[in-house]
Amino acid sequence: MIKRYNHNKVRRTIRTRSKVMSTGQKYRLSVNRSNKYIYAQLVDVFVGKTLVGTWGKVPEEVGKKIAEAAKKMKVEKVVFDRGAYKYHGRVKLLAEAARAAGLKF
Repeated sequence: MIKRYNHNKVRRTIRTRSKVMSTGQKYRLSVNRSNKYIYAQLVDVFVGKTLVGTWGKVPEEVGKKIAEAAKKMKVEKVVFDRGAYKYHGRVKLLAEAARAAGLKF
């Protein structure tokens, strides 16, 4: 058997991304995190272009910033792309802050 993707993280990312892309929504809220920072960016799925991005140490602030930037661009509905990360901890805090600030997903 040929293994197409050697790393578990890559497999999880592709599995999650395929479910996100099949929804037909135009905008995707992509999240990435490191040990120190958390990053969020709003991506136009069909064009493949990043519209706006933000980062910081506090996930609630990052979620609020990305939601405000999306509102300025008149984007209300997005699909949340958590990548290979579980919906837990900092990723969950960012998502809840973005929802509280007015994004719908």
